[in-house]
Amino acid sequence: MRPVQSTPMTARLADIAAQAGVSEATVSRVLNGKPGVAAATRESVLAALDVLGYERPVRLRRRSAGLVGLITPELENPIFPALAQVIGQGLTRQGYTPVLATQTPGGSTEDELTEMLVDRGVSGIIFVSGLHADTTADMQRYEQLRAQGVPFVLVNGFSPKVQAPFISPDDRAAMRLAVTHLASLGHTAIGLAVGPKRFVPVLRKIEGFRAAMQERLGLTPEEAEELIQHSLYTLEGGQAAASALIEKGCTAIVCASDMMALGAIRAARRLGLDVPREVSVVGFDDSPLIAFTDPPLTTIRQPVTAMGQAAVRTLLEEVGGTPAPHSEFVFMPELVVRGSTASGPRP
Repeated sequence: MRPVQSTPMTARLADIAAQAGVSEATVSRVLNGKPGVAAATRESVLAALDVLGYERPVRLRRRSAGLVGLITPELENPIFPALAQVIGQGLTRQGYTPVLATQTPGGSTEDELTEMLVDRGVSGIIFVSGLHADTTADMQRYEQLRAQGVPFVLVNGFSPKVQAPFISPDDRAAMRLAVTHLASLGHTAIGLAVGPKRFVPVLRKIEGFRAAMQERLGLTPEEAEELIQHSLYTLEGGQAAASALIEKGCTAIVCASDMMALGAIRAARRLGLDVPREVSVVGFDDSPLIAFTDPPLTTIRQPVTAMGQAAVRTLLEEVGGTPAPHSEFVFMPELVVRGSTASGPRP
């Protein structure tokens, strides 16, 4: 019986490189999903694999036309299910099946979810409020994803280090809307309750808040900074931030999410203060059901439908080979006035 000859990896690389007309180093980069290889070159290497009868690595096999991944940080904040619904409906109308992958505390990380989706051959991935929004995160993960030939779109949070389309609400304009509304009601001590400072949307909200406080009330950036409280994007986080701001004498509080705003209302009530007669509260998102809280919440509405549809349209353009510009598409938010804001204290 003749022994079966196994071909050394070096011989494989040489064969593939010769067939594709590229260097062995380039073949190695493609097979290992490394960045820095042109799309046409990558296709030549993959075609050489097919011609020579080698099996493509799992990550480099032809993508399933039917699946699109959607990665969200969590589902407790109602804005994420709302976005997921719009994106899912948009994908379904175009003949794709959305695959929702959600991070949970102690569960899978964004990188693990991405790897799982890529291994299943998704046509593309939409990231909502992911690591791309974290200024301390390594953006190289997205370049590696691009090197694997997987189209993706990033929602909420911009990084100049990532070559991809971004979809965002105008966070600076949102703060101008909120501060202008509260100042017009006579409030002069307006606080801002936001999330951790490392996130791009937080930094933009702070910029917008400072500018609006200077423009409307004449406060310096340093004076405005004293009225900013960082916390978590949760009801408890909003409660803690609002308690601190009320202690500083704030009669109105702008919150970076509706969940934080509900926490701010709870904080005011626990301090024996009426909302909105003694403390006004503005949320951010206009999550479903937020109009039915007690009191109904004044909030800044994220244009969820427009943003979700744009994310789908942009991703499918990438999948179809006509990429959208690798820049940020910014959507204007809207002030929705309800019952949680009222006239400020008279001088």
